[in-house]
Amino acid sequence: MAIVNATPDSFSDGGRYLASNQAIDHALSCVKDGAHIIDIGGESTRPGAKTVTDAEEQDRVLPVIERLARQTDALISVDTYRASTAKLAVEAGAHIVNDVFGLQKDAGMAGVVAHAGAGVCIMHTGRERQKLPDVIDDQFAFLNRSLDIAKDAGISRKAIMLDPGFGFAKDTDENVLLMSRFDELSRFGLPILAGTSRKRFIGALTQRDEAGDRDVGTAATTAILRLAGAIVFRVHNVAMTRDALAVADAVLRQKKNKGDGRL
Repeated sequence: MAIVNATPDSFSDGGRYLASNQAIDHALSCVKDGAHIIDIGGESTRPGAKTVTDAEEQDRVLPVIERLARQTDALISVDTYRASTAKLAVEAGAHIVNDVFGLQKDAGMAGVVAHAGAGVCIMHTGRERQKLPDVIDDQFAFLNRSLDIAKDAGISRKAIMLDPGFGFAKDTDENVLLMSRFDELSRFGLPILAGTSRKRFIGALTQRDEAGDRDVGTAATTAILRLAGAIVFRVHNVAMTRDALAVADAVLRQKKNKGDGRL
């Protein structure tokens, strides 16, 4: 899943793809590099970012989605927690709604997803609430509530992917602990997305202050989390991620084939 931020203030590439043509060109280059999903966002979710209106967000993402839907067969995801934006985005050609508040911010979001028959990425966040002390207990407490909302709205379980929300109200130690216990999320029985790309905790671990210098650290987390069960990776650098996954997947194939006589 390639990140395309049509925003002026995202932490890594703010302003670079604000113009529709720039966003589209970047998205298509990501597809060429091997992305299967393009995730279009119109509001930065970095801490302290300016909140935008529904109209501002829609003005940024809808033209990009409409044109991409005509120019690529890649899946298109809209990164929004607003039901109004999600509805218009799906009508414009988006296949997936990526909600960083896990269907819990806008009461209308789950209904929009269900009515559209869209896929949905339900993300865990620690923002705007009191977290439980244990990182995995908090994952299950929050995401199970989200799954209840999805079920009540009529969203098919087959349409759901979960995201543990690396970096969202989690400090470096919490993020590392979450990575070390990532395999425990398999108890949900659902596909898990990993979104670590260029996050601040990677900068803290690698001593890389500039977000754009964190792709090697991101690739390391990609390999670790693939071995722990992650299925989808939301990243800035698609080509490097595919290289990391090629190595991790070779290890997984060897584990699968262990004992059948093959080398």
